[in-house]
Amino acid sequence: MTVKTSDEKQQRSETSIDYDKLEKRNLLGKGVTAVEITPNIGTEIRGIQLSSLNSAQRDDLALLAAERGVVIFRHQDFADIGPERQRELGAHFGALHVHQMGGHIKDYPEILPVYRDFVSNAVDNEISNNVPPSGGDTLYLSTTAAYNHLSTDFRDRISGLTATHSGFSQAAVSDHRDRYIREPIETAHPVIRTHPVTKAKSLYVNRLYTRKIVGWKEEESQALLGFLYDHIEKGQDWHLRVHWTPGTVVVYDNRVTQHSALRDYKVQEASTRRHMIRITPQAERPYLEKPE
Repeated sequence: MTVKTSDEKQQRSETSIDYDKLEKRNLLGKGVTAVEITPNIGTEIRGIQLSSLNSAQRDDLALLAAERGVVIFRHQDFADIGPERQRELGAHFGALHVHQMGGHIKDYPEILPVYRDFVSNAVDNEISNNVPPSGGDTLYLSTTAAYNHLSTDFRDRISGLTATHSGFSQAAVSDHRDRYIREPIETAHPVIRTHPVTKAKSLYVNRLYTRKIVGWKEEESQALLGFLYDHIEKGQDWHLRVHWTPGTVVVYDNRVTQHSALRDYKVQEASTRRHMIRITPQAERPYLEKPE
């Protein structure tokens, strides 16, 4: 019998789903197929509409995203159901995040538009309705697989380290202008984190937000972080490339993935735009589970 500590109960209670009861039998029912895209990351679900999922099916989807990192749906009506239902679906998985400097749909601060055309140069990812015919893909990667591909000795060496993460450089882009919503923060997170559901470990550093290993000299920190950034970003075995088409929706677990949008397409006036929205439920505070 497994006894959960009070700390573990607190960590798990920050999510809205009882993952222990899930077997995905609700989501992957009759007429629904799951196609594995790569061994380390990515599954495509066919034969079901996200907008029609009941509570149990949504819970199964959360578990599948935790296990596979990225879950892709094609030919969806999600872009047409309106912001109220879109927000309601996202809120099933947790309290919704409001971006510190991103724009939002009027009266719906939790829905972040991601837009680029001939005039606007902003670009990111997610739910697609207006997309270029070629290019503009989003690259996803598995930080769990990146962790697993490190040697045992190296994993042991970096276990227990913490690093500072900062939102100040991103916020500086819109320094207290119209899109500036709240003050940025800086905090410390473990370099290796435990997923509260799968218990898998993953690397939790990234080039955009991570600043320094706590307690290390600057040159020591940069040497380690530089290696980890390159290892995460250049390992082709744990990468996935999603091409957007109208009606595509991607659900991904940001605890165990990273992503980057490509600007490899030509933007022509009055004919090219990349228009999507992103809805982000918040999860637990990152932690590394200590061995018993």
